[in-house]
Amino acid sequence: MKTIIIANRLPVKIERNGDEFDIVRSEGGLATGLGSLDTDSDIYWVGWPGIFTDDKDEKKEITKKLHAMNFHPIFLNEDQIENYYEGYSNSTIWPLCHYFFSFIEYRADYWEAYQEVNTLFCSEALQFIEENDIVWVQDYQLMLLPKKIRDKKPNANIGYFHHIPFPSYELFRVLPEREEILEGLLGADLIGFHTHDYMRHFISAIYRVLNLNCNLDEVSLDNRIVHIDAFPMGINYEQYHNAPNLPEVKEKSKLLKDSLGDREILLSVDRLDYSKGILHRLNGFEQFLENNPQYHDKVSLAMIVVPSRDTVDIYAELKAQIDQLIGDINGKYSKLGWNPIYYYYQSFSFEELIAMYDIAQIALVTPLRDGMNLVAKEYLATKCNKPGVLILSEMAGAAIELPEAIIINPNDTDQIENAILQSLNMPENEKKERLDKMQKRISRQDVKKWANDFVVELLDIKALNREILQKVVGKRQLDQIKNAYDVAESRLLLLDYDGTLAPFVKNPEDAVPSKKVIELLKKMNADSKNKVVINSGRNHQILEKWFEGLELDFAAEHGMFYKENKTWHKNIPEKIIWDEEILNIIQHTIDKTPRSFMEQKEASLVWHYRNVDVWLAELRSQQLVNALIGPCSRLNLQIVPGNKVVEIKPPEFTKGSEVLRRMDKKNYDFVLAIGDDTTDEDMFRVLPPEGVSVKVGNFSQAAKYRIPLQSSVVPFLTNLIR
Repeated sequence: MKTIIIANRLPVKIERNGDEFDIVRSEGGLATGLGSLDTDSDIYWVGWPGIFTDDKDEKKEITKKLHAMNFHPIFLNEDQIENYYEGYSNSTIWPLCHYFFSFIEYRADYWEAYQEVNTLFCSEALQFIEENDIVWVQDYQLMLLPKKIRDKKPNANIGYFHHIPFPSYELFRVLPEREEILEGLLGADLIGFHTHDYMRHFISAIYRVLNLNCNLDEVSLDNRIVHIDAFPMGINYEQYHNAPNLPEVKEKSKLLKDSLGDREILLSVDRLDYSKGILHRLNGFEQFLENNPQYHDKVSLAMIVVPSRDTVDIYAELKAQIDQLIGDINGKYSKLGWNPIYYYYQSFSFEELIAMYDIAQIALVTPLRDGMNLVAKEYLATKCNKPGVLILSEMAGAAIELPEAIIINPNDTDQIENAILQSLNMPENEKKERLDKMQKRISRQDVKKWANDFVVELLDIKALNREILQKVVGKRQLDQIKNAYDVAESRLLLLDYDGTLAPFVKNPEDAVPSKKVIELLKKMNADSKNKVVINSGRNHQILEKWFEGLELDFAAEHGMFYKENKTWHKNIPEKIIWDEEILNIIQHTIDKTPRSFMEQKEASLVWHYRNVDVWLAELRSQQLVNALIGPCSRLNLQIVPGNKVVEIKPPEFTKGSEVLRRMDKKNYDFVLAIGDDTTDEDMFRVLPPEGVSVKVGNFSQAAKYRIPLQSSVVPFLTNLIR
């Protein structure tokens, strides 16, 4: 088994050295985490090497050197770099995911290039992906790739991790290619995000855009389940925590202290990007200087901005605005020997960055939107000599893990000013207490744990999907069931109706049995060895009407009524008089939930919400269940959440109790139960060990077999009795 990491960039730096190329392995967070996986398997990388060349010999030389490192390069031409990377990835998806709607650029050639490059990555990876390999796709540049691999390798073990925010549905829906993007991601078995908020947004998009059923953190597809989970990415904690004591770092720290003077240093470290909130931060710091002159000559902001895309108009304009604002602030407030802001528009080496972390008493990390933000964690990890204070934007994913930081809204300059004042005046013991709690957390949730947690869960999900696949009724499974059916002398066939024999329709009154279903039931019932029972939640009047003329047995309202020997029987002594409090609770829910309605049966009440928006339905169904718990407990009534329904009924009778009643009356050597709802699992659980239980639709642990689509039920039963 191999582990294959597919990312936009390979973890290498390639530099021309005359006629040759020097290749140095980079030690970024992702490379460190994935390089520390607890696995004996080889780790392969697929990605762009970060260099452009049209020369075939140069490509050959680079490829040879990279293959020796288990790296497989994807060479992009200039148009692909422009339209796939700078275009769709960073001018469409990036601003969309960071909530900068007005910066989104839509161009057909961007989308075409994005599809083309995702296909290139797929073609390269498929050359060496084998059946049991782990394939882990990284980030927003490759969102089509999981499905492309799945289409060619249907049994592949595929994970995907999204390293940036995932936007709310209301923003995501503006993307013209939203369906293709989501379908691409659902090629994975496990989709990971930094936070549960991003998970929630993604799941919301799935059921609104694709109209797929989502059960908490699972999306059910025809033959497998896709899991969505949060894995907060960490850093190499030990590396950062020990780094301030390295001799070369100590030397650089001393030089920085001498250069910046004996002042309180606020530190800001960002890549040049509009999502980082750099201008807001500068405005907040200027407000602090204006309102607190007592701190002049005592506090400085060291601002590191790492160059990025500054030839792109938006970024060039941002760079000009930053330069102008810093110049204005320094021009207004600086004194002889003191600058309010020390501005570094450059990349820092690891040792230089650690030295800057080391001397800074306060870190100002205030992005307007950020997937995680590892700078915050790196700063905290380095504070081993003296406590530091972290001011952190609530819009950064890291804020969920670091509540002991001073959490602010980065759009509010008052909050930035007040946070700086709070940091400067914080007692040393409070600084240490806050820092200790955060360090303890990030030292445990490090990048190694992030990577291994993801892979362990991916393997668990693959095992579950393998079980799901084995349960799906194919030729082998059908032959097994049919062999048992054919040799049996006495058979009990228990069939659910809605979602099993008939598809769900918007209006339950329209779910009349089709001619095919009627003909099938007649044929099943004509065999003297068969006892055919429709075991349904429907009321007995409508079942009697729909199947008039068929000498079938029925169980209605989950076993509260049953028909046997052409006669209906009642399991409850008298009609239930429903409590006014329960009726009022349901009516209140209907009033607040358009397109929902209540069905009142003789022995149960049902709230239907199959035509309600999914998010609202989930909210209202949970609210309804919570509101009903009290009165139903007092009256000894059962609350049964089902498929697009919530039902209230007496607890003594279920679909399972009806199965037990029939099996007590007669010995059957073949028992089959088929249904799609949670209430049908009551049947599955009481079947004898040799019984045949078939779940329609979603996976069920209680069922032996699964038919993914309702439309396959009639063909299955037809083949069974043939």
